[in-house]
Amino acid sequence: MKSTDRHLGMWAVVLVALACCGVLSARVWTSWATPAEGEMPEPPSGMQYIAGGVYAPFFKEESAAQPTPVAPVYLDIYPVTHAQYVAFVQANPRWRRSQVSPLLADAGYLRDWQADFPPPEAASALAQRPVTYVSWFAAHAYCRWQQKRLPRSAEWEYVALASETAPDGRQDPGHQARLLAWYTLPAAAIPPLIGSGQKNYWGIYDLHGSIWEWVADFQTAFVPGAARGDKESERDRFCGSGAFGVSEQERINYPAFMRSAYRSSLRGAYTVYNLGFRCAKDLP
Repeated sequence: MKSTDRHLGMWAVVLVALACCGVLSARVWTSWATPAEGEMPEPPSGMQYIAGGVYAPFFKEESAAQPTPVAPVYLDIYPVTHAQYVAFVQANPRWRRSQVSPLLADAGYLRDWQADFPPPEAASALAQRPVTYVSWFAAHAYCRWQQKRLPRSAEWEYVALASETAPDGRQDPGHQARLLAWYTLPAAAIPPLIGSGQKNYWGIYDLHGSIWEWVADFQTAFVPGAARGDKESERDRFCGSGAFGVSEQERINYPAFMRSAYRSSLRGAYTVYNLGFRCAKDLP
């Protein structure tokens, strides 16, 4: 179920790229449309063209697990960097640390900048790293300023499934092993430079092994059961880690919790040290 703007004002969805695993429900499947020769449009600078297809997310209840069409879209090759976000706040003073409304960003907003702009001694080190400590509202405003938008969750997951050589990385044991190896490493103090890893099949970097990323839409998987009229308790509905909507048998299978689409929900004004974003753009 898609949210209204009012819902987005209260909540947004975070996707975190953790890892793929070999044990997946039969409900998870994806098909891709391959554009004919000469049909692929030229993407805007800094973006890649993503061919459309059909995707059924794992984290949906059985009754809601209908195929989700994903239309062709442009997606930023890299997450938005500190340098790019500096240009945004220079052009839009209302998004500076000293001026942003507490309704739109919490007290942690751009915490690593320490002021309205990064300190000179840190500016060069941060410039080509993903900007974090940004709220959903700030990410949304940045993308609009760029005449873009935040990607929808289905778009993000659809692209994040890809390995370096195939649109469905679940069929690539080497790709899964690399993601699992990354998952065992301690979190870095600051995000790595953009493009530190390999680009995937679509030509997109850093969907795995870098940061969490805001997406545009709110999913019913995060609506409390009582709000939907469900009889089971929220304790059973909202499990730890990525266990939303999985069976008891799947809960005890540890690899089933390590997904490319591990999710959490936060209020739209929250900021986190490893939470950033990238933008998408509809085709003309």
